[in-house]
Amino acid sequence: MKASVKWTDGRQFVAEAGSGHSVVIDGPPDHGGRNTGPRPMEMLLMGLGACTSFDVLEILEKSRAPVSDCVASIEAERADSVPSVFTRIHVHFTVSGKGLKEKQVKRAVELSADKYCSASIMLAQGGVEVTHSFTIVED
Repeated sequence: MKASVKWTDGRQFVAEAGSGHSVVIDGPPDHGGRNTGPRPMEMLLMGLGACTSFDVLEILEKSRAPVSDCVASIEAERADSVPSVFTRIHVHFTVSGKGLKEKQVKRAVELSADKYCSASIMLAQGGVEVTHSFTIVED
């Protein structure tokens, strides 16, 4: 896997993944940015959310669960001192569908957290307290 990050101006960068997709990453104006894209640490949280959501959906689809929507809401706390690393991250899934079983959703979230989500597991192994929860919404 490869990526490149090119500085464009101020604190703005264009990151390109090995797959050819690009995203603008920027800083806030008080740090020389123009606020044209997410912050680098926000990108990390979004990547974590997408990684674990990918797993949860794949597991639920394989078990033929009738999922119509899945939203991962991520909240994080950072250290007060530099480096201001993440100290705690909580991922809450809101999974919608008709007749979803709590046991299936719980299993999917747990498997992602404990076995499949490389981003979540990597952060947890690095000392970040990563927790997960979920809510089921009936369609």
